[in-house]
Amino acid sequence: MHNSDSFPPSIALTSPLPLTMAELLIRSSSDTDILAVTAIYGHHVSHGTGTFETPPPSADDMRVRRADVLQKNLPYLVAVRGGVVVGFAYANWFKPRPAYRFSTEDSVYVAPDCTGQGIGEALMAQLLADLERGGIRHVMAVIGDSQNQGSIKLHRKMGFKEAGVMHGCGWKFDRWLDIVLMERSLGDGTQTPPVESNA
Repeated sequence: MHNSDSFPPSIALTSPLPLTMAELLIRSSSDTDILAVTAIYGHHVSHGTGTFETPPPSADDMRVRRADVLQKNLPYLVAVRGGVVVGFAYANWFKPRPAYRFSTEDSVYVAPDCTGQGIGEALMAQLLADLERGGIRHVMAVIGDSQNQGSIKLHRKMGFKEAGVMHGCGWKFDRWLDIVLMERSLGDGTQTPPVESNA
């Protein structure tokens, strides 16, 4: 797998996309993006059920989490429009033990005033491309709230299939919440052995 300095060049999406998407840039994140990433994620923690986390993490917390992702040679991306970070996406091992190092869990978050504009799809497309290029064979989506149709539809559109539902395993905003599990294979999937990194 590659390190964070060897990701493919950032992609700039251009016409015929709608004008709001025409100048969207997807690139690897940097330390200077942390405050914006923290604010976007904090909104979803405080107001949404896509994550079961409470309370919102600090910028230092997010900085440590990003470092952990990059240390594993996994992508941590941001979407930028007009010089402003409007979303982010990353992947981490599905579970912390090394046997999971070829199976990741994806995370995609978009600024609250920018949802429904294709930003999540653009982030996910680049994330999956980076993961496949890096040797990842399996991507899991652990979607908070079975009513979270935006995330479920996004993952279906990107080739994920439902793997099951864990019922009532989260308690947030005074109600029980399900977790929807979705998955997709990358590259050869389980048809061939993975390629171990020399990095």
